[in-house]
Amino acid sequence: METAPPATEPDEAPVRRSRGRPRKTANERDDGNRRQALLRAAARLFRQQGFDATSTRDIAAAVGMRSGSPFYHFENKEALLAAVMEEGMQRALDHQRARMDAAVAAAPGPLSARDCLRVLVRSHFDNLLGPESDHIPVMLYEWRVLSDGQKRAVNRLKDDYEAVWVPVLQALQRDGALGGDLRIARLMLFGALNWAAQWYVPDGRASLDDLTETTLQLFLKESRA
Repeated sequence: METAPPATEPDEAPVRRSRGRPRKTANERDDGNRRQALLRAAARLFRQQGFDATSTRDIAAAVGMRSGSPFYHFENKEALLAAVMEEGMQRALDHQRARMDAAVAAAPGPLSARDCLRVLVRSHFDNLLGPESDHIPVMLYEWRVLSDGQKRAVNRLKDDYEAVWVPVLQALQRDGALGGDLRIARLMLFGALNWAAQWYVPDGRASLDDLTETTLQLFLKESRA
């Protein structure tokens, strides 16, 4: 486990605050930007090289920081990994909500359960395979590294993410479009989707829309209607 004393940051003169909601200082805003840069770089390197083979020195160098600077933002490399996973799940949850809201707003009427699943699957492929999508594969590959407490924090977001899928799958089962035990079907669906991170290459032969339609064809029967 890599640990180090917190990196020292230049002292800043006290800032007079006005009443009401405090405004962030330029230094505070920059801290937030540097933290996000560290999370993006760590996600990319953890995915490419693996957690064990990636040092905080590698991550700091990737964003142009001194080797000890990551410890100003994260206690150790394990804490940085947990933050990458939490960030990834929160971004995935936000993207899923935004894509579903957009689909509902654009539809002339209520979305069918099949259409809802199409939106959820397409959103999942965005989160797994789209631009800056390293966070979720890192969670799939490096889960073993987290402590029990860190796993609980990530699982709370994961549960919120998967909760949206449950009523959609239930409706598909009632319609006869989805067979088998619902829990097993859900686990197999996520297993198949997540495995795409191992083999998918964006070489133009199959788009994320193509993957989405193939997924629906594989898992859903034709509607009774």
